[in-house]
Amino acid sequence: MDSLSNATMPWGFLLQGFSEFPHLRPALFLLLLAVHLATLSGNLLILVAVASVPSRPPMLLFLCQLSSIELCYTLVVVPRSLADLASPSLGRGSPISFLGCAVQMQLFVALGGAECFLLAAMAYDRYVAICHPLRYAAVVTPGLCARLALACCLGGLMVSVGLTVAVFHLPFCGSRLLVHFFCDITALLHLACTRSYTDELPLLGACLVLLLLPSMLILASYGAIAAVLRRLRSPEGRRKAASTCASHLVVTFLHYGCATFMYVRPKASYSPLRDRTLALVYTNITPLLYPLIYSLRNREITAAIRRVLGRWRPSHPQGQSLCEH
Repeated sequence: MDSLSNATMPWGFLLQGFSEFPHLRPALFLLLLAVHLATLSGNLLILVAVASVPSRPPMLLFLCQLSSIELCYTLVVVPRSLADLASPSLGRGSPISFLGCAVQMQLFVALGGAECFLLAAMAYDRYVAICHPLRYAAVVTPGLCARLALACCLGGLMVSVGLTVAVFHLPFCGSRLLVHFFCDITALLHLACTRSYTDELPLLGACLVLLLLPSMLILASYGAIAAVLRRLRSPEGRRKAASTCASHLVVTFLHYGCATFMYVRPKASYSPLRDRTLALVYTNITPLLYPLIYSLRNREITAAIRRVLGRWRPSHPQGQSLCEH
């Protein structure tokens, strides 16, 4: 550990990963590989299922973008982590160039930010569907969905570029050891030579744009939805309307809860071991849970997945498919 903590990398950084637990590496590698493959399979299945639906409601288009973001999100972090765990040289850490670290952090923030904006767009979709059902088809058009999807991606990209430039303009002196398995913002801020509160301003600004602004829009949407549900006289209608929001609410709480707990706090409270463990959860477990939550709660997705899986079943002995449409 001493040699690692004293490591200087003038051309980049040294990712410690889980090098201090060599006896856990094989088990951790197998566990992360299984979770990663399940995450890829689940999100790809949703993409194929949505593509198989002839007339796609706007919520399915948003869900398709969410699965695409989750696929890219996990690919930015997990494959390198798996390669590092499988590498025999992990005992001394895994080197990553300055540019490679910046690109990884920028993509990670861009995709996470796009997801924050997308969840707000999905809340607006639920607001229009429940509060203005007769105008839904006229308001939430495929064109609007495409513009919102593009705006979500561009918003996440702009914030990520600004935050990455600000963080990598900080002076890094002495040890370049990142006590993490990827180039996370908090780990990089912890390595900065300066200890001024101004170092945290870019992260604070990014949190305001990516977390506070979308969360206010989500709260406003669900406040209006709650007011409409209270006026409904039919318990069955109230239950049916609320069930359409359940999966989105669960995913929103998971995403914003993890992001808020990780990044909305002062740098002085940074704990390398704790933050690395939490990052292991939100970069591996939450992307796995999202397709499960939506596939279990959304009847259209469930039906589409059944159709897709039905096409992959073995054919009937006479050559007829067992699953006819």
